[in-house]
Amino acid sequence: MIESCRLPRLAVGAFAFDARGRLLLVQRGRPPAQGLWSVPGGKVKWGETLVDACRREVQEETGIQIAVGPLVTWFERIDAAHHYVILDFIGTPTQAAAEPRAGDDAAQARWVTQDELLALPLTAGLLPVLAQARRLAGFA
Repeated sequence: MIESCRLPRLAVGAFAFDARGRLLLVQRGRPPAQGLWSVPGGKVKWGETLVDACRREVQEETGIQIAVGPLVTWFERIDAAHHYVILDFIGTPTQAAAEPRAGDDAAQARWVTQDELLALPLTAGLLPVLAQARRLAGFA
């Protein structure tokens, strides 16, 4: 018998940049990584495409609508209680000058500059991927 709670979960995230090159971040309101800042994202639902999941998660956590672009990277988060396979994409806001508002499991949501980003407690692995995401989004 397969223990479904013990199988890895598929998740998505989005490196979304506004026209000024600021990155959309959320502060996680729940485990894993509660209290840390990360790109918005979450679990893919059964029958949902990766693109639809990415759009939905960003909308739920920030109120920002995005178009989903290329894959930036994939990675795994494994701890005693979780095993996630996460695919991060580029996201482009479809609304001009939209301000994020925290929703769903995000405690806070905001656009951040590079300097502001460096002052926040971030999820592991975010900074090393950021340069690649900026290049793909045209902000290198």
